[in-house]
Amino acid sequence: MVCGASRGIGRACAREFARQGARVILVSRREEALKEVREGLEKGDHRVLPADFDDPSALEASAKRFLLDAGPVHILLNNSGGPPSGGILDATPDAFLSAFRRHLICSQVLAKILIPVMKEAKYGRIVNIVSTSVRQPIRGLGVSNTVRGAVASWAKTLSAEVAPFGITVNNILPGATQTDRLGEIIRERARATGREEKEVKAEMVAEIPAGRFGTPEEIATAAAFLAGPFSGYITGVSLPVDGGRTLAL
Repeated sequence: MVCGASRGIGRACAREFARQGARVILVSRREEALKEVREGLEKGDHRVLPADFDDPSALEASAKRFLLDAGPVHILLNNSGGPPSGGILDATPDAFLSAFRRHLICSQVLAKILIPVMKEAKYGRIVNIVSTSVRQPIRGLGVSNTVRGAVASWAKTLSAEVAPFGITVNNILPGATQTDRLGEIIRERARATGREEKEVKAEMVAEIPAGRFGTPEEIATAAAFLAGPFSGYITGVSLPVDGGRTLAL
């Protein structure tokens, strides 16, 4: 089950999982976009599950109904679009609540539905697409920095509870990656500082030892490894995939 599968990192992960032989359930708000992604996957019994992550109760109900027919799921990729840019003092309480619903509560909802099946199979993989802000807060992303840390703590706690059942829980921390989200961050930072977007982009690239932005496919490769059978002794970790940008150990 790949959340946020209609674009960006989620779409790249769905493609990589399908390429490696998985039966993929594509989850996102836009059904037509999901169907387009499904058409481009390697052949298989891939399914589409439209869901609104602003409504955890509706997500729970639709996922439970869907899985009665779709069958067991042994891999869950939690992924959702990041909260809007902005300083933390400018954020409203509703902005925090919305972010927690999308990123933390919905992850908890899906985990509670799927983990019993994973326990039966003695195999499960939960991979969370989070952010390098878990290690090092990113300026101008106050709400995102806050909720990402909460998700990382949730994952670490869960990993210890489910490890005896052959289930792993890990986080991927993407650095600056060529997605629509990165474009939004660049535009917002340019607007806030009165600079050209190309200047902001060059400044961001200069902070990355690899000298470039990452690609969604590079994130997907890491996700596929953590979702596969050879990563069974890796759990509770937060793996930066960021070209060396994160300075913290």
